[in-house]
Amino acid sequence: MATRRRMLLKVIILGDSGVGKTSLMNQYVNRRFSNQYKATIGADFLTKEVHFEDRLFTLQIWDTAGQERFQSLGVAFYRGADCCVLVHDVNVMKSFENLNNWREEFLIQASPSDPENFPFVVLGNKIDVDGGNSRVVSEKKAKAWCAAKGNIPYFETSAKEGFNVDAAFQSIAKNALKNEPEEEIYLPDTIDVAGGGRQQTSTGCEC
Repeated sequence: MATRRRMLLKVIILGDSGVGKTSLMNQYVNRRFSNQYKATIGADFLTKEVHFEDRLFTLQIWDTAGQERFQSLGVAFYRGADCCVLVHDVNVMKSFENLNNWREEFLIQASPSDPENFPFVVLGNKIDVDGGNSRVVSEKKAKAWCAAKGNIPYFETSAKEGFNVDAAFQSIAKNALKNEPEEEIYLPDTIDVAGGGRQQTSTGCEC
């Protein structure tokens, strides 16, 4: 019955306002990019079905507001996350410097059971801007930060061009899966309610 199994994987995207969190999510899920910037208010999420190792997963991707005034909304959104994606704009040094704050904020708010090994993935976005001439955060610098934080996977992306977005989210799904080994949300055809081999088939309501 492997084809009927479906696991829900919750992914949170964090980073400063304007780094491209919503654009990355829309590019991955809807293959769309908009030049019109609209700040996310509070949080929003999109879902996408992912096939991995002959199994079907529902990736629930939460896009949270980068503005500090919305950070207090975090607890409810962060809880139960299977992977956290930290995004910076390679053309804005401050967005890179703030990655540590976002990482710490997530660990405080989400309270994962094993914070030392909780899966993060870092994305350096907007590598397409000005042909790369506006870039201030080097790949070497970003990779060094990731290595110092426990070898966090690092991807350079362009939400506008769609560059490396699929590869990044495949890694995100894979890391989320490692954190959520066997919590499946599917209904079997028969339920053993007695625990002793007697099976009861659901036929309808017995109110």
